Amino acid sequence: MVLDTYSIQETHYDILSVKQDASYEDIRASYRSAILNSHPDKSQNTSGSGDRFLKVQKAWEILGDSRARALYDIALRASRHDAIVAEDISLEDVMAEDAGEVIQLYYQCRCGDYFFVDSLELEKMGYALLRDGSKISFEAQNALPASLVLPCGSCSLKVRILINSDHFVSIDDHH
Repeated sequence: MVLDTYSIQETHYDILSVKQDASYEDIRASYRSAILNSHPDKSQNTSGSGDRFLKVQKAWEILGDSRARALYDIALRASRHDAIVAEDISLEDVMAEDAGEVIQLYYQCRCGDYFFVDSLELEKMGYALLRDGSKISFEAQNALPASLVLPCGSCSLKVRILINSDHFVSIDDHH
């Protein structure tokens, strides 16, 4: 049995540290910086630097070509929607906690652990959390409604959060 060790799979956008709606120029600039920083000859840390370099190169090959990028974006959206999930939930079902600089969203799994994501991870994926007093809502870069698939912290179950622009969740302040 193969276990998914990544809570959220790293995309080519994550590798180049750009948002999904980034311009070609932004992607190119980020690629140039990343390729220099990850080059095995320049890296102080030799373990894994070649792997990172290859990931950066592959990300640029896809995102630097408009046709390849369009196909990749379609596949990426499909993977977010088509993952096999144990349960579909709405934003109202999710608990939110204000941890200071980040907002943490979580939902309890039937195994007792939690499905979890924070606002920083969401930003990397192209989602923004909008705060309005004690309530938050999602804003997706793509057309709403959207969804987000999260794995459980302990077991193999996944949950899909259905994101709709008119749904809110209340925040628990713990800072």
